Amino acid sequence: MKVLFIGGTGTISAAISRRAVKLGWDLWLLNRGNRSLESWHAPSGPGTVHPISCDISDEEEAKKKLAPLNFDAAADFIAYTPEQVQRDYRLLKGKTGQYFFISSASAYQKPLSSCYVTEGTPLANPYWEYSRQKIACEDLLWKLYRDEGFPITIVRPSHTYDERSVPLGVHGKHGSWQVIRRILDGKPVIIHGDGTSLWTMTHNSDFARAFTDLVGNIRALGEAVQITSGETLCWNQIYQAIANALGKPLKAVHVSSEFLALAGPGYDFLGGLTGDKAVSVLFDNSKLKGLAPRFYPRIRFDQGIRDTLGHILTHPELQVPDPDFDAFCDRVIAIRERALKELTG
Repeated sequence: MKVLFIGGTGTISAAISRRAVKLGWDLWLLNRGNRSLESWHAPSGPGTVHPISCDISDEEEAKKKLAPLNFDAAADFIAYTPEQVQRDYRLLKGKTGQYFFISSASAYQKPLSSCYVTEGTPLANPYWEYSRQKIACEDLLWKLYRDEGFPITIVRPSHTYDERSVPLGVHGKHGSWQVIRRILDGKPVIIHGDGTSLWTMTHNSDFARAFTDLVGNIRALGEAVQITSGETLCWNQIYQAIANALGKPLKAVHVSSEFLALAGPGYDFLGGLTGDKAVSVLFDNSKLKGLAPRFYPRIRFDQGIRDTLGHILTHPELQVPDPDFDAFCDRVIAIRERALKELTG
């Protein structure tokens, strides 16, 4: 199998790259080289990796470097706008047997008419620009598929995590470390809503095994497929699993998503919470199981998060402080406590 990955070193794509090499595929990895192979655990296996150092936004340079190559499949893990997808089409038309676009489960209709989500659930998210851009990309790709026969497969991940970051509902601009630090220091942490809304976490290695079963799969052409673990947890359980893995008590403070969106506009809680994580979602993976019947998730969240935290705690470069977010949490919690005292008098 000869495949092209644009990006290839992110949360989802790094795991897929490693699995592709393990499966013996011939992998061409096009990226700017900002993150070396060593920094994301360079893959090992019978396959080979051919780095292509190029900024995909430099279309002329990318065209030159891709000119002598053809692929069984290509996947762009960083495309975000219709203009970027249109560029991929120009670069890859006639050069690949399958084109993967990584969309997002956040694109599904908000508010949902049903918490049971299938690939047929309407796409409409008025709260989050990120989701609207993904929807626009999908619209373009369906047109290219219908009008030009461009061989697309659209994949919709939900919340996928790896060893470099803890998946959370409420965090700052520098990732998850500050929330971990608060738990380690015995400080309270904010959980949106009352913590009982339902969510699904997927380890990136599980995602990779499902994804690679779709590559070269003729039945996946012209299809949209959501990939999740199917393990449903509420946010209280998610945060408790994190605290348990750290060996610390969880001091949870529940704050409504609406309040957080108004109090912290700089953190885009409107999109990330109201338009996504605040909504209970149960994913129906029947379509994935039909296309990839050998796939089943292997990593339970409480197991995966222990490995993630073990990695973060032994890699100081992943421990990025976020004093502004820490101060924001302290202010919100203090305001909540004052309001409770006034109301209970």
